Amino acid sequence: MIQSLDYFASLVQQDDSIPLFEAALSIAQDADPYLDLAAVQAEVDTFAARLQKRLAPDASSIQKLRMLNHYFYQELGFAGNVNNYYDPDNSYLHRVIHTRRGIPISLAVIYMEMAQQVGLNVKGISFPGHFLMKLSVQSGDVVLDPFNGISLSREDLEERLEPFTRNQAYPATLPIGAYLHAAHPRDILVRMLRNLKMLFTEQQRWQHLLGVQQRLVILLPGEVTERRDRGLAYAHLDAPREALDDLEAYIDERPHASDTEDLRRRLPGLRDALRRLQ
Repeated sequence: MIQSLDYFASLVQQDDSIPLFEAALSIAQDADPYLDLAAVQAEVDTFAARLQKRLAPDASSIQKLRMLNHYFYQELGFAGNVNNYYDPDNSYLHRVIHTRRGIPISLAVIYMEMAQQVGLNVKGISFPGHFLMKLSVQSGDVVLDPFNGISLSREDLEERLEPFTRNQAYPATLPIGAYLHAAHPRDILVRMLRNLKMLFTEQQRWQHLLGVQQRLVILLPGEVTERRDRGLAYAHLDAPREALDDLEAYIDERPHASDTEDLRRRLPGLRDALRRLQ
């Protein structure tokens, strides 16, 4: 039986052919190792097939989008989880489908999968602070909030961006269009995993964090900071050999990084722990 990490790695191997929904769904195998991925996919396929039957053969993109919006938010009842926004379950697609509650990025991934199946090329947008979606039509881009399906005007977008430019987290000189580029599936998966990373770090759920870090290392093999963070997760889990491998790799590649000296001071304790295990 193929292991979940091997399966995930096979899905994200080629940049030009990452199946976003399937890869995002497989993240939930960390929470539910025996999750039936095919059954969840079939459920979403059924949603899309029901909608497809309602669409006229000559329906325009805007007509399809309106019907999808009504179907997704009104009939199926998907919505943002305003009562428990920081629940990790909001990032696991099978649980979002079950509860009909999620965060913007998880709702968007489900919405985009259904859109694709009815012939709509809806794309994700890694907008600061809140993931968005867009559909490009002849008259321009329709930008949607996945939390509720509301269409956002230029003024809405500028208002949402303003806090991030005010605190200089993002440059104020860039036009709004610079923040509305379609996000690559790899970047969407990274954003989903980093949401979970933040939650599990705050909650000190180290085993769950390790699962997230394993996937981030697969997605970003050239990003040594993710390997460092995997090493720290291993250290919390009393796995000194694996922690040393990752932390020493980081120190070798970033010898002058601001955290390198702190990490070096941790190595003797990890080596002692490793000797005690031998």
